Amino acid sequence: MGISLSNIEKSYKKQMAVQDISFEVKPGELFGLIGPDGAGKTTLFRILTTLLLPDKGEAKVAGYDIIEDYKAIRKSVGYMPGRFSLYQDLTVEENLTFFATIFGTTIEENYHLIKDIYSQIEPFKNRRAGQLSGGMKQKLALSCALIHKPTVLFLDEPTTGVDPVSRKEFWEMLKRLQEQGITILVSTPYMDEAALCDRIALIQEGKILDIDTPEGIVSKFPKTIYNVKANNMYKLIQTLQKYEHTYSVFPFGEFVHYTDKREAFSEEELKNLLKSAGLESVTVEVTHANIEDAFMELAK
Repeated sequence: MGISLSNIEKSYKKQMAVQDISFEVKPGELFGLIGPDGAGKTTLFRILTTLLLPDKGEAKVAGYDIIEDYKAIRKSVGYMPGRFSLYQDLTVEENLTFFATIFGTTIEENYHLIKDIYSQIEPFKNRRAGQLSGGMKQKLALSCALIHKPTVLFLDEPTTGVDPVSRKEFWEMLKRLQEQGITILVSTPYMDEAALCDRIALIQEGKILDIDTPEGIVSKFPKTIYNVKANNMYKLIQTLQKYEHTYSVFPFGEFVHYTDKREAFSEEELKNLLKSAGLESVTVEVTHANIEDAFMELAK
């Protein structure tokens, strides 16, 4: 069972949170909602998990209408909110038992669903949830969201504030869950995680910018991108921003991603411009666009 949204809108005190949102998540798909804080991701998740009513539009989750069938949706989906929301004073095992009991099941009955995840924190099952590390809290929250065998899983920024190793492990777990036929909708502000999804929707200020596979979105980038580097990053950016032929300039790690207004230009010309501005150790080389480049272009 998948997810479908048609013309969903929601506002808070006349401030539009999400506007005319329409997309579909296919059954068994790992779909990413990618955008910065305040883009409307959490509002959408709360609407789809029946915690908020939309002002306009329709949506179905696992074949159920979000308004008429809200009770059925709550029984058939798993939801992991962005903020750790389990009971801090209960132990790992007590939290999991509590959530299993709410849905009329037991840890033993659905242990096969959470085995890969829970086995990593089971040695600490008697530790209070509030005393767990970020990565362990994440695994416990995911276990609690899965213990009732949901058909659709909602994960709202699940890796925010988690170390890189735990992030990598988490996405490996999601791939294994997908292999079990679970439909997964995950939101993240991290552009590198977008490449791990089957398809993604880029969202900014409550509006969808584009929906496609990660490769499809990147392939639409209209310009050649150059990695530019020099001995003074601040001065490099300022010089490029003032250059009359500059189309875009964005810092990217140790480089600046530069695009030119012209179809063709000389890399030597750009090097000479930067050197004449007093910059040293200048390098200019063609690079490939990534999802972050595509997002910045669409957001313009």
